[in-house]
Amino acid sequence: MSIPQQGGGPIESRDQLADYLASGEKPKDAWRIGTEHEKFGYDKPNKLPLPYAGDCSIHAMLTGMQERFGWAPVYEQENIIGLERNGANISLEPGGQFELSGAPLETIHQTCDEVNQHLAEVKSVADGIGAGFIGLGAAPIWSQDQMPMMPKGRYRLMTDYMDSVGTLGKQMMYRTCTVQVNLDFASEADMVQKLRVALALQPVATALFASSPFLDDKPNGMKSWRAHIWQNLDDARTGMLPFAFEDGFGYERWVDYVLDVPMYFVYRDGKYINALGQSFRDFLKGQLPALPGEIPTLSDWADHLTTVFPEARVKKFIEMRGADGGPWRRLCALPALWVGLTYDQEALDAAWDLVKGWDHETREGLRRAASRDALQAEANGIRMHDLARQVVEIAELGLKNRARQGAGGLIPDETHFLNTLKESVDLGKVPADEMLERYHGEWQGDLSRIYADYSY
Repeated sequence: MSIPQQGGGPIESRDQLADYLASGEKPKDAWRIGTEHEKFGYDKPNKLPLPYAGDCSIHAMLTGMQERFGWAPVYEQENIIGLERNGANISLEPGGQFELSGAPLETIHQTCDEVNQHLAEVKSVADGIGAGFIGLGAAPIWSQDQMPMMPKGRYRLMTDYMDSVGTLGKQMMYRTCTVQVNLDFASEADMVQKLRVALALQPVATALFASSPFLDDKPNGMKSWRAHIWQNLDDARTGMLPFAFEDGFGYERWVDYVLDVPMYFVYRDGKYINALGQSFRDFLKGQLPALPGEIPTLSDWADHLTTVFPEARVKKFIEMRGADGGPWRRLCALPALWVGLTYDQEALDAAWDLVKGWDHETREGLRRAASRDALQAEANGIRMHDLARQVVEIAELGLKNRARQGAGGLIPDETHFLNTLKESVDLGKVPADEMLERYHGEWQGDLSRIYADYSY
């Protein structure tokens, strides 16, 4: 989840809302890659989630990272709730999921170096306090009641609200992890093409990265339970956004969509003010019940943009949201996939040609089938396995065309970061398939063995 935004004067014109999105436009040579990934922490002796406080805890992780590796603390009230360093930050999801939001970087080589350094630092601190970390799309064993709540006002507000708008919102907040990538656009037209490709092909990412086949200590019938959760959460702020494929779509239409999404909160003086279910349109008119007579600032708009959760979303960049958290190698593969698809025009055009004839029924069908069947999914005659092969090939083309060297020129491009996805396509198996095979085979139904086999 995002940290509160700061700065920005009062919104005096509705035009400022679209202008805020447009202010993210960058020339191609300034495009960057921002990778985010979450992971579950647990105490090794008991295999239980890390509480916020104590000797083996989230607090101990944050203070250890601060003291040993030069991170600056971020506080909410008296509680340390995050860290910052060199354009990157570490934040907490509601159940204590430990998230790195990486710095904006130029290449996948740099992104993967950042991931490796972060996980090495996390492991170093975790080993010292008896903790472990594991990358999965959903907590496989822990019950909802076992999950702690991090001391962040935003989460206290959201927790109660989730039960009123869907069936699985609390599971999303407390028992899921993702890997995401944030990518730039050059213009409104570029944003539109990238967002349409991103939305249409998120099911492919869901399938390739599926790693959440367990819940409550048993198989759950899905290969990505995390993706299934997002289909049963809050229809007002999730989904595949069919309007994004309509003629005339652009910044203004995105603004209309976000304005129609009910609010969660307003952040003032270090506190979250309850605005659950209220309207940002009323806020613009000075008629918000939570703050009568007050008009919003641009930072309020930036905060509200973080409370919509479609499969891909627009802020000052585009955020790819369809993948489960997972094994180490896939943390580099996710940005490689999307950079390959969207940062080279030949590849982007090829990806659009692949999906432009689909209707909403097809896109939604693939989304739902991917969560259940991963690479074995099928919708409207489209076989996910075949589609994934084509998508990975297009991404490889895009990375070859980018020709961003690594290791001082010894590595000619970024294509090798796709190898783990190419293996999945060749074998027809993703992490969820492998986990289920082990569960029914060598693990003999003992799901506790997942910690030893899949922890970082």
